[in-house]
Parts: sequence; structure tokens; C-alpha cells
Amino acid sequence: MGMLDGKVAIITGAGRGLGFEEAKALAKEGCNLLINDLGAGFDGSGAETKVADQVAEEIKKLGVKAVANYDSVTNFNKAKGMIDQAISEFGKLDIVVNNAGILRDRMLFNMTEAEFDDVIGVHLKGTFNMTRHAAAYFREKGKADESLGNFGRVINTASDAGLLGNMGQTNYGAAKAGIAAFTIICSMELKKYATVNCIVPLARTRLTVDATPQTATFMEKLDETGMDVFHPSNVAPMIVFLASDNAKKISGEVFRVVGDRIMLFQGWHTVNQIKNDHKPFTPQLITERIRELMKGAPKKETLMALLGDMVKM
Repeated sequence: MGMLDGKVAIITGAGRGLGFEEAKALAKEGCNLLINDLGAGFDGSGAETKVADQVAEEIKKLGVKAVANYDSVTNFNKAKGMIDQAISEFGKLDIVVNNAGILRDRMLFNMTEAEFDDVIGVHLKGTFNMTRHAAAYFREKGKADESLGNFGRVINTASDAGLLGNMGQTNYGAAKAGIAAFTIICSMELKKYATVNCIVPLARTRLTVDATPQTATFMEKLDETGMDVFHPSNVAPMIVFLASDNAKKISGEVFRVVGDRIMLFQGWHTVNQIKNDHKPFTPQLITERIRELMKGAPKKETLMALLGDMVKM
């Protein structure tokens, strides 16, 4: 008996990498799947329907039902169509995994409007589009049958590029930070009908190897025990858990998942303060006391330090 027997999930960007591993993991636990993938390059160019078709066929071999979808998550109406397709094919929808993504890396002073808009469109707007339509369905079904409780599951995908920062990725980082904030707010609004959580994966995919060659060397490394730390399959079990009924009390959380580690994030929060005895600060007084404020703050986490902690660099 699987943790997800009889459940129905949509996974966007499920043709390769993380999405493919997530699809296999959900299927092995008995979940029926709508496999969405445009079949585009890592920069969003091109399209190839056979990518989603091949994954759907492979998923069927695991003993569950699967259908392919080739639409772009950037289209509000097409996103609604994915929700409708899943319900039409399987009779219901329980889980949405927002995984689709592209990269258009560029230093800010060279970035074009299209490079910014396209990345925001796939990641942030795409996450909104899918979650918006799933939310309406979860709410309608939940109001009709209150015994269901928070039966729906939404799992979003953020990145350390947004939560820690990474040069050359103002577009991608802004989108991913937005997704983390979006997750927290959605969880408040949907608490009666669905849980909404977010993962921050560190894994070897086209976006971390082909699109960003500077990280490729790290992503191929093994730890001291020989574990393939950055293999995307390491992330998939957390997706299964968050999609299951075992996670019904967990919502509004952001988890980093890498190798043999799961880390709980907490977002922007006060780390230090200075006070001025019930009187407004002046610019001059701020100048005098700013070091006092900054000195008390903990050292910022960095992506390179995190990578170095996972494997010997």
C-alpha cells in the first residue's frame, strides 16, 4: 500500500530533472499523474511534445495512470485547462507540484526586459496560475464536503538564488523569493482546504549544470561516503511526504532539501535593533549607531559556503 494510493497530482516541468524524479516517486506511492512539460530548452526556447509523452509512458509502467500535457504555465487559461484535464481524466485533483522553470541569466546592467519578464512569467506567474485555479477547485470541493478538511496539497519550488542571492540571477532570484512569500500567504488563505508548502532543492539539473556551468563541478561531486549528494532523486521523498495525508498539519513552510539533509527555512525576521528612548532618530544619530545595529546581526548564509559544507571543494 502506497502513501498516495488513489491520489491525483499535476507536476509541471515533469519531463526532466527534478520533475521527472518527483513524478516517479509519487507514482511508486500509488499516485496518478498529469505530466506537464513544454519540452523546451533550459532557456524556455523551443517545444517538443515527446518529452512529456515519454515520461507519461514510463510512469504507466509503475502501475498507475498518467497523461501528458504540453502547455505553458505562463498562460492563465492553459493553466486552468491543466486542472480541468486532470479532473476530466481522473475524476478529481489532490496535488499540484509547481516545478516548471527556465533561466535567462544576465548581469543586471545587461539584462533585457524580455529576459526579466520571461523568467518571472514561468516561475512566479506560472506558480500563481496553477495555484490560483487549483485553489478555486479545492475551495469549491471543500465547501461542498467539509469532512474532507484540508485535503489539497500545493508544493512550490523556490531556490537559494532567491533566498540567499546569486550573482547574474536578479530575474530568477526575484521570482524564487517571490514564490517563497507566495507560499506563506497562500497557506493562510487556503488553510481550510489545502496545505501549501515550498521546497528549495539543491540538485543536479539542466538549470544548475547546463545553464550555469560554474556550478557543474560542484554538482558532480560525491561526499566522503560516496553519496551522490546532488542527484535529483534525493529531493523526491520530501515531495511525496508533503503530498501525503501525513503532512496535513504542515503548511506555510519552506524546506531546503539536498543530499541526506532537510533544512527548515525561516524568512525575513528581525535579527537586531537599536532604540532611541521614544524619540525619532536623526540621520546623524543613525550614523553614530549603525555599527551597533550591524554588529549584532548573525553572519549571512551563502550558497558557496553551503555547497562547501555538503562536499569537499
